[in-house]
Amino acid sequence: MNQSRPEDTPRTPLTLRNVRLPGTETLLDAQLAESRVVSLRPAAAGAPGSLAGDSLDAAGRFLIPGLWDHHVHFTQWVIQRQRLDLADTASAADVLQLVRGALASGQTASSGVVGYGFRDGLWPDLPTLRSLDEATGSVPVGLISGDLHCIWLNSALQRKLGVCTDSSGLLREGESFAVMDQLQDPAALTTQIYAQTAADAARRGVVGIVEFENADNIGQWPLRTAAGVDSLRVEVSVWPDSLQAAIAAGLKTGDVLDERGLVTMGPLKVISDGSLNTRTAWCWEPYPDVDLGHPHSCGMQTVPIEELQQVMRQARDAEIAAAIHAIGDRANSAVLDAFEALGMRGVIEHAQLLRWEDIPRFAHLGLTASVQPEHAMDDRDVADAFWAGRTERAFPLDALNRAGVPLRLGSDAPVAPLDPWVAMAAAVSRSRDGRRAWHPEQRLDPATALAAAVRGGTAGGAAGRGTAGAGHLVRPGDIADLVVVDSDPLGDPAGGRLREMGVAATLLGGRLTYDGIS
Repeated sequence: MNQSRPEDTPRTPLTLRNVRLPGTETLLDAQLAESRVVSLRPAAAGAPGSLAGDSLDAAGRFLIPGLWDHHVHFTQWVIQRQRLDLADTASAADVLQLVRGALASGQTASSGVVGYGFRDGLWPDLPTLRSLDEATGSVPVGLISGDLHCIWLNSALQRKLGVCTDSSGLLREGESFAVMDQLQDPAALTTQIYAQTAADAARRGVVGIVEFENADNIGQWPLRTAAGVDSLRVEVSVWPDSLQAAIAAGLKTGDVLDERGLVTMGPLKVISDGSLNTRTAWCWEPYPDVDLGHPHSCGMQTVPIEELQQVMRQARDAEIAAAIHAIGDRANSAVLDAFEALGMRGVIEHAQLLRWEDIPRFAHLGLTASVQPEHAMDDRDVADAFWAGRTERAFPLDALNRAGVPLRLGSDAPVAPLDPWVAMAAAVSRSRDGRRAWHPEQRLDPATALAAAVRGGTAGGAAGRGTAGAGHLVRPGDIADLVVVDSDPLGDPAGGRLREMGVAATLLGGRLTYDGIS
């Protein structure tokens, strides 16, 4: 374990020529050395050879800080590309038709079929074990929901794994997570596919992720960077069942875990409730009187508050931060209570459905809200159906920002794409696919959204008033985690063009991880 943070430095200095900062027209040369931005000066006249070291001509493109995805399940993102895509299905019948087609093609793995991406909240028909068995026969089949909070299993897979469902064939929350872990094929999770997935993220301007995979992140990620998965910085989380081992090893949040200086120890991750699409988000008021397929009319508290506080206290005393999943408004209230009782700072992951009176508590307690704006686009119709009359406080991004709450943007990949531009577009536009903006009063301005997509998110203060301070600007002395983009990210107040932002280059500590210019 490294207590200091060595930087992944380039061998020679690099000058990014003819760049502009967002909101400006002046051409600058950014000189990089020893992994940092040494200077930003008016663009030099004359030949590139007049500048020390290597140079890259950005031709008037815009220079911004490197982007982070603050909530990723990286292995799930890697393997979802290998799974049957269920994202465009609108009913149980649609899903079954795709599964039949996959089985008929003969291209399925001998071990069975794994699908990912269905969202059953608004299906006109209900999933049943009988219908899935009729479509699949003796082939083991497991179908994972798009929010990762439930799985639809046929009888063949249930027998294989030694689990049992009710007549729906569904498992939810903790029971489903245990099954999902068993559906990964280690032979398919090669270093090459991790490296390619990381490189794909770099092509979209990503320099770092916060890893929330329920796995041995502390042990696995240093091995990956040593093997060449080096396009990203990775802050790794630890889940409750691994917390004592991390404490025994003396690990603290911020410790460097690998020789490259790319992997650092992050927070304790705890899931306190479910999700809205699965109707397991823990809410103060019951969901509408419909057949939810489970007995929890207000959603589910997945860990007792006393147990949550106990594990958070252990992390606090060991100097490990906490990042607690809370989606429902009652879950958020309870998690805020836990942080307050412990006098502990940290992050609430999702902060999706909130009571108005709880929003100032985030700022008062010094908590950060890690939010996934694209989920608002995925969940808007489900929220209108199951949270009717309350949706003005669903994904209340502007309200959080104006209250002075630091924001971090993420994807929760594979739930949404590992692409910060998608998150920023959703935060600024509150729209997708040409639809009318959903609660446009909760939009973020582009500068605030961009600042929340760089490391650390917005910092409250000026950012809390919607200006984002200078969190979106590159300054001398910064670590040279940088992105060169084709157009000004502040030049589209409506946010409609952010989703397709062209990325020309990405640098990690001054080293090019993506070069679309040369």
